[in-house]
Amino acid sequence: MKEHHSCSEAIHRCIEEKTFTIAHLYREDKLMDMHIHDCYELYYSVSGGKQFLIGGRLYDMAPGDIFVINQYESHYLTPVGKEPPERIVLSIYPEYMKQISSEKTNLDELFSQHPQDFSHRLSLTLEQQNRVLYFINKILSAGNGFGSDRIEESAFVELMVLLNRLYRTCGETLEHEGEEQPHYNPYVSKTIAYINEHIQDDLSIENLAAYFHLSESYICRIFRAATGTTINKYVTARRISMAKALLASGTSVGQVCEECGFRDYSNFLKAFTKTVGLSPKKYATLSTR
Repeated sequence: MKEHHSCSEAIHRCIEEKTFTIAHLYREDKLMDMHIHDCYELYYSVSGGKQFLIGGRLYDMAPGDIFVINQYESHYLTPVGKEPPERIVLSIYPEYMKQISSEKTNLDELFSQHPQDFSHRLSLTLEQQNRVLYFINKILSAGNGFGSDRIEESAFVELMVLLNRLYRTCGETLEHEGEEQPHYNPYVSKTIAYINEHIQDDLSIENLAAYFHLSESYICRIFRAATGTTINKYVTARRISMAKALLASGTSVGQVCEECGFRDYSNFLKAFTKTVGLSPKKYATLSTR
């Protein structure tokens, strides 16, 4: 399998081939803005980072941490310093996970069955890190000769079995991320929680600042310092994430627009199409086939 060095290229190839890709990303690959894409993502942190904002949760990051992200969760990584961190990212086509699963072994569980207190982060021991890297290297070194596709797939299946088992056995002892004492201004976590609980409401900077009795410039500054993105970008990303999930479940476009807090359909259409690359109606049609 080819090792990619561009996240956007790896995502494009994953969707095109409907399987999975691996990208080893260094400083030359710039970090994306807050984004959502139609692939599952496994993010393995090589060098650590500052914080990872996934959906409605903000995580600290250390070398050896692995993060699980599904196709409905917006996410953004804040680097330490000016340079992007080193990381290995597996982009996985959702239907492919279902294809390689069996009645006894649902490998898709890792991405599609998140309990309310699910932690996207799993901090691996050194032994577990070595096991993960072993399977990744086995996939990348399979070559192009006879049987290479079978070797790639079998190593990938073993990797997914390992990670599903780790989440099943370690999940109960994981810290509840929402209950951690943050290393950033506590108003940031409060703002994130408020946005997620009131996504249908008018979440203008003016209203948020008034609710928390802060100045508009201050709440914007502390939010960006902690998350690396703006409040408005975060709100839009959360609404689009919800919209994708609702559309895929068969909810009507009009109802989705209302439930996700868009003031009118034209704004919803513009924001959704810009982010996803498809209109809401087209996305709904493709997702519910």
